[in-house]
Order: sequence, then C-alpha cells, then structure tokens
Amino acid sequence: MRRLLFLLPLAGFFAVAVWGGLALFRDGSARLPPSTLIDQPVPDFALPPLRAGDAAGLATADLNGADPVLVNVFASWCVPCLAEHPLLTRLAEEDGVVIHAINFKDTADAAQAWLAQHGDPFARIGFDPEGRGGIEWGVTGVPETFVVDGDGRVRWRHAGPLTPVIVDQSLMPLLAELGG
Repeated sequence: MRRLLFLLPLAGFFAVAVWGGLALFRDGSARLPPSTLIDQPVPDFALPPLRAGDAAGLATADLNGADPVLVNVFASWCVPCLAEHPLLTRLAEEDGVVIHAINFKDTADAAQAWLAQHGDPFARIGFDPEGRGGIEWGVTGVPETFVVDGDGRVRWRHAGPLTPVIVDQSLMPLLAELGG
C-alpha cells in the first residue's frame, strides 16, 4: 500500500506530461508561431561572405530585384539541412530559382567543406557565425527558408527542411504567382 501511495504522484505527473504533449502535437507536428516578417520588408542586415575570396556576402540590398528569391538558412552541422540540400540544388539548377543563403552558427571551414562535398546551389552566402543575422530574420532553427519578392518583402517562410510536397504545393505556386 505504501508503494502505491509513493507511485501515485509520479503517475499523475506522467499523465499530465502525456496530455500536454498530445495537445502540442495533435496534428503530428508542433505549431510554430507565424513569422512577423510576412509581408514586411526584409530586415536591415549585412553579412560578410563565407569565403574570403568572394567579393560580397549577403545584405538587404541584395534581395531587391525583379524576380523573387529564396533565402535558405543552413549549417554544416544540421542533419535536416543535408536532407533538403538535393532539393535546393535541383531548384537552382533545373528550375532556375535564385537561392541565397545564410550560414548560421557555423565555422567557415566546416561550411566550406560541406558545400565542397555536397554542392553549392547558392548565388550568395552570408556568413553568420554568431547568429545575429538569424535573429534579425526571426530564425527559430535550421533549416529555414524564406521567399522574398522583387520588392524586398518577405512573402513566405518555412521552418524545417523543404520536401518535394512543400515545394510542389506551396513554394512553386507562390514563385509562379510572384513572377519567378
């Protein structure tokens, strides 16, 4: 009987934890708050290049143009980034989508080696070793992808790795609508 009384609070805690977890993941995934950047101008930022020999990194002015662009936040230590990388490469090489990147909380050597091994689909890469640029963008983790329209406004955000379904059902229709 004493053992039962001892286990009762533990069982209660476990039941509350399971109930709370189910409430958070009811649809199979956690819901992130919407980005406050949607339909807003891109944040004012300027990141140095990842490679010392590159002329420029990535800055606010680079995201104003006639066509929409993607901004992908990645890191060499990010396993989901590796999973989505072939899809980004296909978008850049086969579909002609311009993709810029923010290398987030990484080392230059590790990121350069990762790109050398897996390919570099990015037109420009801003190096953000401390994560300050990511904070300006409201990055919640990596990978994260944004669509920026020709006027320099953030039109879409996806937290997590892109998948063929997300690309086909959400990203490509939006790019077509925006004229990309």
